[in-house]
Amino acid sequence: MKKEKIPFWRDGKVIAIAGQVLVVLMLLIILGVLGNNLIRNYQQLNIKFGFEFLSRPASFDIGNAPISFSSHDSFMKALLVGLLNTGRVTIFGIILATGLGITVGIARLADNWLVRFLATIYVETFRNTPLLLQLFCWYFAFFLQLPPIENPVVIPGPIFLTNRGLDIPWPAGTTQTWLGLAWVVLSVIFAIILWGRRMKVIVEKSESGQLFQGIIIILSLTTIIALVFGLDWRVPQLKEEVIQGGINLSTEFATLLVGLTVYTAAFIAEVVRAGIQSVNKGQWEAGRALGLNYSNLMQLIIFPQALRMMIPPLTSEFLNLTKNSSLAIATGYSDVYAVSQTTLTQTGKDIEMVLLVMTTYLTINMVTSFAMNWLNRSVQIKE
Repeated sequence: MKKEKIPFWRDGKVIAIAGQVLVVLMLLIILGVLGNNLIRNYQQLNIKFGFEFLSRPASFDIGNAPISFSSHDSFMKALLVGLLNTGRVTIFGIILATGLGITVGIARLADNWLVRFLATIYVETFRNTPLLLQLFCWYFAFFLQLPPIENPVVIPGPIFLTNRGLDIPWPAGTTQTWLGLAWVVLSVIFAIILWGRRMKVIVEKSESGQLFQGIIIILSLTTIIALVFGLDWRVPQLKEEVIQGGINLSTEFATLLVGLTVYTAAFIAEVVRAGIQSVNKGQWEAGRALGLNYSNLMQLIIFPQALRMMIPPLTSEFLNLTKNSSLAIATGYSDVYAVSQTTLTQTGKDIEMVLLVMTTYLTINMVTSFAMNWLNRSVQIKE
């Protein structure tokens, strides 16, 4: 018996495709109307759309510039300086927030009641207060209240805390420094490769992997020696009421970095806690039955499984940190958003600047997402 053909207006697949086409057409119509209004408004105001203004002199200075910049340089270079400032606070913020978040997340599960209580207070306090308010507190209540440069707070290292920021040791750009950094990078790469081989030997051959562990320890020690003695460090010193040597982290940069780190770490801590608690209790019991101590149990069994759960939400937190860095304008730090606002005010190119800033943050977040997705694929179970 021949099967009766369903009319296309009742076919589920056809209806689904037609709905998608209709949505796309509606979006195109809306974009067309908005674009047409934009073109007409530009014509009425006698304004030309374009990015030729980027080659004109900026006519303003930028603080915290990581590269040389003057008011005679172009708007393009000004935006580059802002992008580098955003990159600095984003990269350091992600590294510091991840370290602090993992520490607090593990502390939330500690057996010690006091440690667990303090970690809980930290998380609940910083997660439930606005980031902008926290930045104002760090800026006005802490960094601006530090003593003047004539009477700095000295932390062993040495690190000088004053109301003009933090002065910390920093390596000079000499041949010795570059050779030391090259050794550090190579040591880290070799250590990661050896760590992967060690885990493979432990899992597949049930061996201890002590040889790999010994080599990793030696590489770690040589890396520490290279960092301490191999780099040509310039230590800040107070001479005649002037701090010389090292590098100065301005009050604005320090405020934004500390604020983003402490705020984001509170969210990362909850991600870590949830990831560890998602591992089945049987895994803990099996590890203890094998005689593993807490450190090896966490390192070999619990944390690798929890990592598969943690990476996707960690990606979201890293992206949020990047976007939250745009609040730098509230503390006077010249990130790409703050520079773009100054450029917009001087040139009147509002649409062009909005497109540039959107493209910049989109590109940064896409690169971050790509890297985290690659890491996520590398830790997933291959079936």
